[in-house]
Amino acid sequence: MGGVLIIVGLLAVVGVVVLIAMRSRGSTQSVEDRLNELAALGQSVTLEELELSQPFGQRVIVPMVEALSEVAQRFTPANTLESTRHKLALAGIGHRVKAAQFLGYRVGAALLLGVSSLLVVFASDIPFGQRLLIIVVAFMMGYLLPSIWLGSKISARQEEILKALPDALDLLTICVEAGLGFDASMQKVAEKWDNELSRAFQRTVQEMQLGKLRREALRNMAASMDVADMTTFVAAIIQADQLGVSMAKVMRIQSDTMRMKRRQRAEEKARQAPVKMMLPLVFLIFPTILIVLLGPAILLIRDSGMFGG
Repeated sequence: MGGVLIIVGLLAVVGVVVLIAMRSRGSTQSVEDRLNELAALGQSVTLEELELSQPFGQRVIVPMVEALSEVAQRFTPANTLESTRHKLALAGIGHRVKAAQFLGYRVGAALLLGVSSLLVVFASDIPFGQRLLIIVVAFMMGYLLPSIWLGSKISARQEEILKALPDALDLLTICVEAGLGFDASMQKVAEKWDNELSRAFQRTVQEMQLGKLRREALRNMAASMDVADMTTFVAAIIQADQLGVSMAKVMRIQSDTMRMKRRQRAEEKARQAPVKMMLPLVFLIFPTILIVLLGPAILLIRDSGMFGG
């Protein structure tokens, strides 16, 4: 039991450190940008003072992770890097965290958790076999923890896109039927909401404005989501564009289909509810009810001496 508590505590520490490092990597300015900003304001600050004013994660953790990233990239196959890059794109953080950096986070988390568990278990009276098991599990969990977090982020992003897609297609259809072009309609949808789908639309519009073909930009958007409904929608739009079919008509059909699928998913979840409620009912609620109802009767029977007690 003590070993389990140690692992849980160390996992919490590693999770906090990794999240701080990833947030610091994606949200802070570089030293050069901050120097230029202060110079524009007329303030004279030395480079050392500016570096010391940065958060701890940016000053200490991020450089360590970058060093580990270089080592991990050197010994990681190219297909593993490409798979990691694709997963980061699916999670919506591919523009902030590179594949090699994420591998650095995994290695850093494994080292941090493994070394911490090594120091803790050898300071306790746990048998050697259990010590070795805890250390191995700690290294493995530290290496897997960022991947587990990334998988949960991918699932949450895909679920958010799936929920927002029918409403976005409704607005997209209205804009196209009102006479706007498809690109301008996507821009309107991107301006209407602030979610993963609208941000993906915004990036796609920017790519098309920079000269990328519409079909390539749309395919990249669908590949960065890996949502079946979005892939179907993109395929229909590309086909309509190539064959010269009325875009408004295709959009209306896709909008009606997405709303019907959303209703079907809601009905499916409603039918699954009784089955999901069975486990807590059988293992948690029913035993409690039996204890409350039969407990006093069992005590009375025991005190009456009916069974020779």
